[in-house]
Amino acid sequence: MFYLKGKIDTNKLIYFMFSLPALLLYSFFYIYSVICGIYYSMTDWNGIDISYNIIGLDNFRRLLTDERFWNSLSITVYYAAALVVIVISAALAMALILDSLVRFKTFFKSIFFFPAMLSSVTVALIWDQLFFRAIPVIGKGLGIGLLSQSPLASTKTALNAVILVNSWQAIALPIVIFVAGLQTIPKEIYEASSIDGANSFQRFRYITLPYLIPTLTVNFVLTLKSGLTVFDYVYAMTNGGPAKATEIISVLIYKHGFQEMRFALANAEAVILFIIIATLSYIQIKISGKGGVISE
Repeated sequence: MFYLKGKIDTNKLIYFMFSLPALLLYSFFYIYSVICGIYYSMTDWNGIDISYNIIGLDNFRRLLTDERFWNSLSITVYYAAALVVIVISAALAMALILDSLVRFKTFFKSIFFFPAMLSSVTVALIWDQLFFRAIPVIGKGLGIGLLSQSPLASTKTALNAVILVNSWQAIALPIVIFVAGLQTIPKEIYEASSIDGANSFQRFRYITLPYLIPTLTVNFVLTLKSGLTVFDYVYAMTNGGPAKATEIISVLIYKHGFQEMRFALANAEAVILFIIIATLSYIQIKISGKGGVISE
C-alpha cells in the first residue's frame, strides 16, 4: 500500500509510521485484553494457578441465578441513569446560560471546567471528608435530622451522595461540548425566528435542540459509559458499602477478581457489562441519527 507507480509513497509511509505506536498500544491494551477476557470468562481460572479448565458458559449460567450479581447490576443501572439525567440536563442548562453571556464568558467557562482538571480519586476523598466532618456539623447546627450524620453512612442515601459527587465533576466536559455545539448554530436562524414571532421555548425546541443532536449523542454515550463503568468514586468513598448498598458492577468485578480470587467469574461479569454498554450505545446512536441537523 506504500507503492505508487513503482515508487515508494513517502507520505503514506510516514503517516503509517506515526500511527504505528498508537495502533500497537491500542491492539495490545484493548483488543488483545478483550479477547483474553472473553477467553478466561469460559474457564475456572482463579488468577494465580498455572493450570485451569475450560468450562464453557458455566460462569454465565451461574451469574443468571446469582442474587448478588443482579443486585449489583440494578444498582449500576440506577447509577448510570441518574448520572445521565443529572449531567446532561444540568450541562445543557449551564451551556445555554454561558452562551448567552456577553461579558466574563471565558472566566465562567474556566470556573465550570475546573473540576475536570482534578483527579476523580482526589475529588472523592475531598467529598468523603466533607460528608463525614462538615455535613453532620451543619445538620446538627440547623436541626436537620437527615444531615446529622454522613450520607455515606446510610444505605438510603449513600448511593445518591456518590452520584452527586460524580455529577459535580462529570458536568464540566459536557458543558464545553454543548457550548461548542451552540456556537455552530447560525445566528441568522434565530433572527428569522424572532421576526416570525417564535418565543424562547419554540426557538429552543425547533432550532437549538435539533442542531445539538450530534453533541447530545456524544455527551449521552460518554456519560452513560462513565456511569456504567464507574469505579473510583465508589471505591474511594464507600468501597461498596454500607451493606453493599453501593456495590456497583465494577466494584463487584474487582472484589471477585482480586479479593475473592474468582478471576474467571469476574471476567464473565466484565463481558456482560461490555455487551450492555455496546448495545445501549448502538441503540442511542441509531435513534439520534434519525433526527437533528448537521451544520456545514
